[in-house]
Amino acid sequence: MLAMPVSPSPASTSSQEDACKPPPRNCYRLVMLGSARVGKTAIVARFLFNKFEESYTPTIEDFHRKLYRIRGEVHQLDLLDTSGNHPFPAMRRLSFLTGDLFVVVFSMDCRESFEEAIRLREAILETKVSATQSATKSRRAHYSLKVPMVIVGNKCDKDVKTVTVEEAEQYCVSQDECCIFVEASAKRNYHVDELFYQLFVVAGLPLEMAPNHHRKVPLTFGSPTMLPPSQPRHKATLSIKRRLSDACGVVAPNVRRPSIRTDLMIMRTKTCSLAAGNENNTPGSRITLRTGRPESRKACSIQ
Repeated sequence: MLAMPVSPSPASTSSQEDACKPPPRNCYRLVMLGSARVGKTAIVARFLFNKFEESYTPTIEDFHRKLYRIRGEVHQLDLLDTSGNHPFPAMRRLSFLTGDLFVVVFSMDCRESFEEAIRLREAILETKVSATQSATKSRRAHYSLKVPMVIVGNKCDKDVKTVTVEEAEQYCVSQDECCIFVEASAKRNYHVDELFYQLFVVAGLPLEMAPNHHRKVPLTFGSPTMLPPSQPRHKATLSIKRRLSDACGVVAPNVRRPSIRTDLMIMRTKTCSLAAGNENNTPGSRITLRTGRPESRKACSIQ
């Protein structure tokens, strides 16, 4: 006689769902920015699904979520793919303030998109500094924010380029150490993994979150949990290579974008935390605040 599957009780279902909820300190928001038609969505598709679509569909705003289990802890990466046409300036400003780390994309064969990438970086920093100063109600202090950011030169497979690698690298070198340049091609799947790896490095996130550094869990793993149970504690005695192999991640299906009200609350929390100069006390604060001389600024962390 075949054994009939037993449905989990409500109590066990609830506990399993809770096991997949990350603590606030392990929740991060990554924002994709750049001009229209530079390949932002193509890079996102490579990162999340390792897919590439030749056809172009303008993006208004897409929201994705990836969950990880790393060394027994759950981490959540929310990814906001924004429009390159900026139809709603207020929404773009809100994405600046709620973002923890950024991927700013330009096309190697379009100089205007490179100039827009520079403007976007400056706008992100200016917006965050302005909000921080407003929260303190003081303009006397000079705030220097170090925001984890990768400037991506996409479509490097094009025969004709109007922006050189040297020029883009020189610009990033002129910024702080949390701004780096990566040349990539979403179409050829060239350096897409690398750009996210480098971003997570400068952001101080677990390196297992980077592509090819964790096991991909299929969506059919099982309901209500999307992540397999954590490994027993004795696994901590294993080698680093083996522990890395225990890390896993899954793209959450049908995730709804947080409401504008929720985003405003997130923005207020992060801004007030920055204004207080507190890096760790407030959940949701992801950017390190540095004041003083440039030579005294060493760290870049979003923990």
